[in-house]
Formats: sequence, C-alpha cells, structure tokens
Amino acid sequence: MARPSFDVVVAGGGILGLATAHALVQRLPGASVAVLEKEPELASHQTGRNSGVIHSGIYYTPGSLKARLAVEGAERMVAFCTEHDIAHDRCGKLVAAIDGDELARLRDLADRAGANGVPVEELSPEGARELEPHLRCAAALHVPSTGRADFRAVAHRLADLVVEAGGSVRTGVRVTGGSPTADGWELATKDGPVSGRFLVACAGLQSDRLAHRTGSDPGARIVPFRGEYLDLVGHSADLVNGLIYPVPDPRFPFLGVHLTRGLDGHVHAGPNAVLSLAREGYGRCAVSPRDLFETLAWPGTARLVGRYWRPGLGELRRSLSRRRFAQAARRLVPDLDPADFRRAPSGIRAQALDRSGALLDDFHLVDGERAVHVVNAPSPAATASLAIGEVIAERVLDRIAGR
Repeated sequence: MARPSFDVVVAGGGILGLATAHALVQRLPGASVAVLEKEPELASHQTGRNSGVIHSGIYYTPGSLKARLAVEGAERMVAFCTEHDIAHDRCGKLVAAIDGDELARLRDLADRAGANGVPVEELSPEGARELEPHLRCAAALHVPSTGRADFRAVAHRLADLVVEAGGSVRTGVRVTGGSPTADGWELATKDGPVSGRFLVACAGLQSDRLAHRTGSDPGARIVPFRGEYLDLVGHSADLVNGLIYPVPDPRFPFLGVHLTRGLDGHVHAGPNAVLSLAREGYGRCAVSPRDLFETLAWPGTARLVGRYWRPGLGELRRSLSRRRFAQAARRLVPDLDPADFRRAPSGIRAQALDRSGALLDDFHLVDGERAVHVVNAPSPAATASLAIGEVIAERVLDRIAGR
C-alpha cells in the first residue's frame, strides 16, 4: 500500500491542533491537511479536562502572546460558539481581595487589565455581594468579558469543519518520531509511516518529546502538574452564582483555588496544583517511572522546588486533605460546608520548565526543519486556540513561501 502523504500534518487532536488545522484549510485551499491524534477520541487531555472558562486576559504580561491572543481569542471563541450553536455564555467573574493586605494586588491587576484592553469594574464589598451574596471580600473586580464554553464540543466542530474542507482527522494514530526527507518528513506511527511536506506539532503533554524525536530542541522540559477539583453539592452549591476567583499572588505561578459554576450548573472548587508523577496520570495514585525520572533528572526541577517548596507543600497538603482544600475555598465563601465537598476528576497541565527552573509563562513556539512545535500552551490556550491557530498557520505559510 502507498503510504499516506499530506502537505501539512498536525500531530495532536486537542482544541489547539484542530484550530490550527482549521486555519490551514482556510488559508491553503486545495492543500491536503491531516490531523493525527494518538487517543481513540479527540480532545481527551487538556481540552476535555479544564474548567471550561473563556478567560478575559487580565492576568497576562502586557505585550505577551498570552495577553494579545487571550483577548483576541476570547472574542473569536464567543463568535465561533454563536455561529455553530455551541453552548457558551458571558457570565462574567469576580476577582476578590479577601482582606486589606490584598487590595494593592487587586489595584495592580486592574492596571494590568487596562493595559491589556480588558474592561473591569472595581466593586465595594456591598457591590460584590449584589452579584455573589455569600462572597466575603474587602473589594473585588468585576470582569464582564469572562465566559464559559464547551471546549470539547468546539474541538469536535473544528474537526468536522476540517473534514468538510477536504482535510483528514484520524484518531488512534500516534506520531512517535520522524525523519526529514528531500521534500518534507517521513513520520513514524504504529500503523506505518506517513509522509508530510510540513509538520505542526501540538502534542501537549508530549510536546517536548516529539520535538526531540523530530530533531528540534524545545529548550525546555514538560513538567506535569495535576490540577485537582472538588465538586460542591447540597446547600453549598447554592451559595455560588457564577465564577469567583481570589486575587493572585504574583510571587506564585498559579491562580489558587477558585469557585466555578459550569454551564451544566455544577459547581466545583479548584484547582490546586501538585507535581504529577505521570504525564497522563489523572488518578491520584498514578505513577509513571519514566515520566518521574525525566522530571527529576531535568536540572530545572530542583531549582523550581527550591524556589517554591513552601507553596508547593501547601498544595500537597490540600491534595491530601479535603478539609484543607475546603478551607481555601471558604476564604472566598465562608458559609460553604466542608461536608458538601466531593472529589472530582482531575486534569494535567502541560507546563514547560527551562533549565534555570523558570516556568515558561508565555506561549512558546519553536521552529524546526519544515516544522513548528507548540512547546508551551497552558491556560488560556483553550480560550485563545482560534487565535493561536491563526498565528501558527501564518508561520507555516511564511515558511512554505520562504519568507
């Protein structure tokens, strides 16, 4: 049998890989584009295991790719969901300063929102309680552009559009490596080789490995963090109307435990962030010796632990104790009953870590030989996926045209 051959192969069938393929079939009419996803189902990892929040873009460094593409991507995501009748809304969110010590950080966040072009409204405690009657705070920011979407449904619709435009979407096909050829790539899969003129790797938790296996230096190692959630049931679930976030501490890399009512009406608290012992280990006891060895052997890991061991220990304690997890949520809504918290499914954040121990904050794209690798695309990648896909497609076009 002749081996399959395509103009562009996209490795990875999450929302970002599918958004990139969609942008490519629009920008390269007549070209053959294939998406190869290793799992039996699309959107099995980060896309299908996140909070479902359309982020506004208030947190990110002004001028960064994250800041620009989150704001642009949120608008594009809302428009896409509206056009294709996918469940979504713009419910807004509150970012709450719990006490006076956090007010300066809240003002800094408002300034950053302004620099990123995101409208916010500063609220008194009384104003915040008009939206969330059970919230306790010294002040809050109302961010009306924050929303919610069914990102898994978005991914499946993007796949349909790629196929309708003449592209191919194949599941159960793992790209394990590749060798350059005179006119592109010979990519190795368990079903035999696949040829492509250009490779786009959107491999998420496996992004650094695939970059190495195709001859590119990702410049970082993927270190997985498991984000754990608790569901709120009973009376406590009635105490949260929408989305309530703490004001982030800029000394630490993650946002902290927040409260989110999803589109399905269920309320969950989280996530915390604990170093995962397996890249795809969603269970609390999952361990991959290979993944763990690679994490511990990376020089940046020890430096990261040395820098953040205190907050990391707090995250671990919350992971082990439902009571401590509930305490973090009750800082926002004190009337929550610890008995109303239940364990919920976890997600894994694919976070790139450099040798110095710095977590890469921005989206990180690496050019290879006839290839583009998306090495770092943590939150808000789902929000920004349609905009990131356009950026990647433009980069592919420039490379093909020799610009």
